Amino acid sequence: MAQRISGTPGTLGETLETQELAATAGETTAENPWPLSLLSSKMKSYIDRMSSVWIEGQVVELNHRGKASYLTLRDTDVEMSLPVQIWKNVLERTGAPLSEGSHVVANLKADFWTKTGRLTMRANDIRAVGLGELLARLERLKKQLGAEGLFDPNRKKRLPFLPNRIGLITGRDSDAQKDVVRNVALRWPAAEFEIRNCAVQGPDAVPGVMKNLAELDADPQIDIIVIARGGGSMEDLLPFSNEALVRAVSEANTPIVSAIGHEADRPILDEVADMRASTPTDAAKRIVPDVSEEAMNLLRARAELDAAVNRIIDREQEMLTAVRSRPVLAEPQTMVDAHEEQLRLVRRRSLQATTTRIMQGQTEISHLRSQARSLSPLRTLERGYAVVQNDDGQAIRDSAEVVTGAGVHVRVARGRFDAEVTAVQESTDDSRASEH
Repeated sequence: MAQRISGTPGTLGETLETQELAATAGETTAENPWPLSLLSSKMKSYIDRMSSVWIEGQVVELNHRGKASYLTLRDTDVEMSLPVQIWKNVLERTGAPLSEGSHVVANLKADFWTKTGRLTMRANDIRAVGLGELLARLERLKKQLGAEGLFDPNRKKRLPFLPNRIGLITGRDSDAQKDVVRNVALRWPAAEFEIRNCAVQGPDAVPGVMKNLAELDADPQIDIIVIARGGGSMEDLLPFSNEALVRAVSEANTPIVSAIGHEADRPILDEVADMRASTPTDAAKRIVPDVSEEAMNLLRARAELDAAVNRIIDREQEMLTAVRSRPVLAEPQTMVDAHEEQLRLVRRRSLQATTTRIMQGQTEISHLRSQARSLSPLRTLERGYAVVQNDDGQAIRDSAEVVTGAGVHVRVARGRFDAEVTAVQESTDDSRASEH
């Protein structure tokens, strides 16, 4: 344990007291603190054990002071920087002189100065990133994003035919902004712009473009967003191949047009955007129609429509004339007369058939009536026979069915009367035979 000697006041002066120091920073207290020198030495010991690290960034400041140079490295994607010290002999080993804006990788080692409590990042090696290496990195990133489907044509959104309000992200007072605004105004004067200016190269480009993209994409009045920049070197256009920016464009809900550089420039943003324009001027031609051309198209369409209607009218007029020239329409009374004569004939035949059928029915009825009368029991009664019935209305067919004194009912051909049986005679075989 570390020890320290502290003085404590007493009545007879000061006495010396030995006290053990806390082993760790967490064990320190207000009554038992660490000396500043102990903290500094522990920090230096910890930092000295740290390994060196290779980092990537962009040089934004570079100052030479005797044997040492001081530069500031900034992250290529976010707003974050780090001061770095590099000795002159290390800087000379790079071969090509560094300048502000250079893209580099550096091997850094932290160094803590206990006397002043200052932490310094010292560069043991620094190398400029070559064009070939940058292109290889971009190609690897492009393959990765392509494998994820970010370049799939089915993901691309259809551009509106006539956007009312256009979002434009570009540099302040840039030629790209002037080209887009001027050409859109010439083609469709009614179009409106929501212009957002930001850095379009350097370390501030990616966060600036992403911030403006998010704001415009969240605005429901924006129908389309154009990201435009003029030509430049591959390093100048590098922010538009940034992975974070490319993914933000892929996830946007508003259709996005990429108008970066010239025809030969192909940042990764071109691949993921919903439409790629070769130049800012080309973007203006793609996002709005030409008003004069559309007016000519309307006139042409109207002329074609008029011609089509006239052809239909002429054809129908010819057909109507042909129909009216037919005899049946030239003298329509002829057709009526023919049908009238046919109707008279049908009516006459119907009456004849009906009359004939009625007469046949009457004859058949008379014949049936004669047959019915000839078979009627009345015919028998008219010949002098009578029907004798008992009280139950049953016809008496055998003398055994009545007794002397019984009342019977007698029906003759014309009328009926009641009688009383005064004598009953049984039937004999002779009388039965005579009946047969």
